[in-house]
Amino acid sequence: MLDCFAKKIKKLEIIKQSFAPLREIKLNHKMKKLTIVLITIITLSSCNDNIQKADAYGNFEATEITISSESNGKIIQLDLTEGESISKGKVIAQIDTIILQLKKEQLEVAKSVIYTKSKGVLSQINVLKAQKSTANINKTRVKNLIADKVGTQKQLDDINGQISVINRQIRSVEVQNSGVVNEVKKLDAQIKEIEHQITKSKVINPVDGTVLVKYVEPYEITGFGRPLYKIADMKQMFFKGYVSEPQMANLKIGQEVTLKIDVPNGMKDYKGSVSWIASQAEFTPKIIQTKEERVNLVYAIKVSVENDGSLKIGMPAEMWLN
Repeated sequence: MLDCFAKKIKKLEIIKQSFAPLREIKLNHKMKKLTIVLITIITLSSCNDNIQKADAYGNFEATEITISSESNGKIIQLDLTEGESISKGKVIAQIDTIILQLKKEQLEVAKSVIYTKSKGVLSQINVLKAQKSTANINKTRVKNLIADKVGTQKQLDDINGQISVINRQIRSVEVQNSGVVNEVKKLDAQIKEIEHQITKSKVINPVDGTVLVKYVEPYEITGFGRPLYKIADMKQMFFKGYVSEPQMANLKIGQEVTLKIDVPNGMKDYKGSVSWIASQAEFTPKIIQTKEERVNLVYAIKVSVENDGSLKIGMPAEMWLN
């Protein structure tokens, strides 16, 4: 573009020199003036034929992530500033956990009470097992007496009946104890759930990036799913543009292209690679094309480019095929 302007300046000098002979031609003032204007327009417009157009026009984008609250309560701490670059793993906010802590204590008290009941049930089982052991010893003795023809069958039947009763009592107590054990498991699950909620009350940044928008302030009440802030990786940007069907033959994934943005002294170049090509055509977006071109079908593409700090979301750019 600058070369074209330089050529125009040279042509203007030539035009100036060509005006001299017109003075000698016998024409009226209006005719001379019209001739000069026509020569100037024709000379300057000849440069426009050599101006090349970019292969695609579009804007820069970034992968934006909205971080939401996973807990309910008051925000008692918030370390966040819009435009700030934050790293992965940084603690951004702390939500009040007093209610969760109280619920956890209540569950632990209930668990201790059930443990006490369970100990009482287990002691009953131990007593019954001791009675069963004694009955088995007596059964052995009666069998020996019967072998020596001193004992009777009735004595053996009585002991067998006693052992049978003890076995039924043991099974009954074990069923009772299984209910207590299930209650303990249920409380353990609830305690783990509360502990998980307490952990989620601490908001930890999941990715490296720059804070685009902050939606909350300290001491506000937040709820599950409420957005807290939006973050984006500004180091790796994406140019999204549109190309016509004839240009698709010259494009492929991984291909290197040149992106250009406007700067005060002209245009600045960036190297990028094609990372995505749409599989389906669409009508040309109205916001970037003329009325005549809106009905044309185009394909959207994305170009990955490293950001040196100058690229911003929404910034317009041109794409040139190398």
